[in-house]
Amino acid sequence: MAQRSNLRRHLGALALCSLCALGLGMAHAQQGTGSGGMGPGGGPGGMHGGAGDMHGAMARGMEEMRQMQPTGDADRDFATMMKMHHQQAVDMSQAYLKEAKSPEMRKMAEKIIRDQKREIAQFDKWLQANK
Repeated sequence: MAQRSNLRRHLGALALCSLCALGLGMAHAQQGTGSGGMGPGGGPGGMHGGAGDMHGAMARGMEEMRQMQPTGDADRDFATMMKMHHQQAVDMSQAYLKEAKSPEMRKMAEKIIRDQKREIAQFDKWLQANK
């Protein structure tokens, strides 16, 4: 039962990330930049530096998850998608750290990187053992 609850929570997080990515993509499209458009600042939609880098990391991660072909094995699909989702969090956090100002947010981004990398390793280990 606890395993189902965990699965629902993680799938809910994936759904939320998908909605966020969709919302950002729509906002950029309304600005006339499109989802892949480069704005004046060199980043997507004219975002400068870290914000553009974070958006790019999120968009790449969402595209990878979207293109993933389900295997029909819920355990394998979950582990694979969560690994991608966690890598997306690492990439976004690393992009943020390039321009971080808040010590509190910097500390949180560093913790995300550390924790998510540890969990990615756990997913890799499980996927390897369960081929």
